[in-house]
Amino acid sequence: MISFLGHCVQNFIRTMKYILSGNANFRSIISQAAMISYDSLSISLIIVFIASAVITLQVSKQFLMSGAESYVGGFIAVALIREIAPGFAALAIGARAGTAICAQVANMQVTEQVDAMKTLGVDPVGNYFAPRILAAAATVPMVVIIAEFLGIVGGIVVAYFAIGLHPNRFINAIWLLISARDIYISILKAFIFGILITLVCATQGYMTRGGAKDVGISTTQSAIKCTFYLLVADFLVNLLFYL
Repeated sequence: MISFLGHCVQNFIRTMKYILSGNANFRSIISQAAMISYDSLSISLIIVFIASAVITLQVSKQFLMSGAESYVGGFIAVALIREIAPGFAALAIGARAGTAICAQVANMQVTEQVDAMKTLGVDPVGNYFAPRILAAAATVPMVVIIAEFLGIVGGIVVAYFAIGLHPNRFINAIWLLISARDIYISILKAFIFGILITLVCATQGYMTRGGAKDVGISTTQSAIKCTFYLLVADFLVNLLFYL
């Protein structure tokens, strides 16, 4: 894992040099944005909505029994904005779009398209990585913001039917406990997660050697490594801002 992290850092530096040199293709960025975030939007929203609904169902009656039902909305919003929405949405995008990125890059590697680009004097790392990293960094935060809104809606609906909590009381608790800082950190998390998803999965694909069987193996490994690094990054961001 340490060696792989070193490859990721090297590829990220090469990609940043490529971007700063002005070689990134805008049309390719838009295409990758659609593949990474738009195509993963539905599954991300469904997962966050269900997670929010389940947590609301679990805690609402406990809050009601202790006479603190007015704080249900604030508790759900804090959990959703700080952790559930950015974490679950990133994992969903990594599982769907990240593995697709790895398969694409790995297929280019095993079919010798990478060698052909090197022969033509084109940097394959910058050409492959830059559009994907820029697209994910720009659009994953948008997915997370939509997921947070939908998750709150799910919490409102479940709290109303589970304990009869009026939506106004739910929303008032949100305004009471959530600060703008939480939202900013949530967006920062999504930004970091978007870069990590594309960087880790594309690096895994770029390191692939062999044939079609190895493409499948790399795709599986990319899902595992992506999940691991996302969880580590989530812990470090929480340690930095909430300790």
